[in-house]
Amino acid sequence: MTHQKVLVLDFGGQYNQLIARRVRDLKVYCELVSCEMSAEKIKAEAPIGLIFTGGPNSVYDENAPQIEKEILSLGIPVLGICYGGQLIAHTLGGKVEHAPASEYGRREFSFVKQSPLSEDLPEKSVCWMSHTDRVTALPDGFETLASTQSCPITIFGNLPKKIYGVQFHPEVVHSVCGNKILENFLYKVCGAKGDWTMKNFAQEQIRKIREKVGDGRVLCAMSGGVDSAVAATLVHKAVGDKLTCVFVDHGLHRKDEPEEVMRVFRDGLGMNLIKADAGERFLARLSGVTDPERKRRIIGEEFIKVFEEEAKKIGAVDFLVQGTIYPDVIESGKGKSAVIKSHHNVGGLPSVVDFKEIIEPLRDLFKDEVRKVGSELGLSDGIVWRQPCPGPALAIRIMGEVTREKLETLRDADAIFREEIKNAGLEREIWQYFAVLTDSKTVGVQGDFRTYENVIALRAITSVDAMTADWARIPFDVLEKVSTRITNEVKHANRIVYDITSKPPATIEWE
Repeated sequence: MTHQKVLVLDFGGQYNQLIARRVRDLKVYCELVSCEMSAEKIKAEAPIGLIFTGGPNSVYDENAPQIEKEILSLGIPVLGICYGGQLIAHTLGGKVEHAPASEYGRREFSFVKQSPLSEDLPEKSVCWMSHTDRVTALPDGFETLASTQSCPITIFGNLPKKIYGVQFHPEVVHSVCGNKILENFLYKVCGAKGDWTMKNFAQEQIRKIREKVGDGRVLCAMSGGVDSAVAATLVHKAVGDKLTCVFVDHGLHRKDEPEEVMRVFRDGLGMNLIKADAGERFLARLSGVTDPERKRRIIGEEFIKVFEEEAKKIGAVDFLVQGTIYPDVIESGKGKSAVIKSHHNVGGLPSVVDFKEIIEPLRDLFKDEVRKVGSELGLSDGIVWRQPCPGPALAIRIMGEVTREKLETLRDADAIFREEIKNAGLEREIWQYFAVLTDSKTVGVQGDFRTYENVIALRAITSVDAMTADWARIPFDVLEKVSTRITNEVKHANRIVYDITSKPPATIEWE
């Protein structure tokens, strides 16, 4: 089955992955591609529509990204968002100028002319602006479709050519009718059929994997995280016992995770799953190490060694399964941003495994789509909605040296935090939440004794794509319950603090 496709040309804006996710949520497959993609390549991809994203530049900047004018003559519907809309106007002979005052935040706009974009929408609505430039004169054949008080050309279009531009960001939730505008563009302008569903995806992948593998043998490194769990389950549904999974228990997992992985996948689903007990090895290698990057490197190296040892016992295989997802592909495929930290996925496996080809069944999916596929495959909410955890696991949620005692303290504190978030019904509202064992100790009073014990930090964030994040406003009574339980039930913890830093300037993890 070949899905209809929309191409989202990336001009460097902060919401670009969100645009792609919104399109997918509307049951239309899309790919985020470079803004430098040529008209020839776009035509060869045969998309039903193009979306030009926002970006940080002015169209007149010396190094501002431009497009080949021919792209706008291919007969493919186009929607330009913010910079993308300005670029359409600029390329076709319109005028873009600095606005008298930058516009940021909510603005009311009114439709001044009906078009496919405004179908089934009220005359007035609220949008989210974020710009310093604006279109002040339209190219020939274009007309104004909506305005705000301070931005006369808020939406514009050439209806016969199906080319539109919007000055605001329809992809963010603050644009009240933004999703409907995107839906109208996809269905009323591009003629989308809505054939992108996770049920269709799962069935198609199982069929493709079965055909590809044939009588071959498949190996998978199972981490227990959502991505590797769903990838392994897809392959298992396709080829059964031809798949062997290796779970490296490095002793750094959250409370009861190794036991749950074995119970769900080996005992429940009947996977051929091997558990490599390597906790002592990892602790020995981490002894005395405090630098976070060095911890990451050591864990990555040791993981590969353990996996290599297990792979040698299995022998040559035909395929290696990896749980790569679409944001991994996007982030590794584009590259002008600074390295914030080494990637959390363990790399290097292909070089130590004797195999012919990699299978990456999830490489086209965002995280929320991966979860939907997991549900379609019958995995429990406990697995599908498991909290994200970096590859080095608790080792980088322990500040300073990693010891057995610190791991026990953090495991118990983290388990209490996650349990109380779930009890409060907040587990779907908060993107990520976990405990951190700081390298600070403070004086406390517990019972009749003065103590000098660890400070535990709680971290909870809301986000759409983890590129930016805000700290979660957890109700005080929930935080109070978590604090009381940790200081009463967890050894070596006498003070709880809550991290109220957004990303940026902070990262989500502490190390």
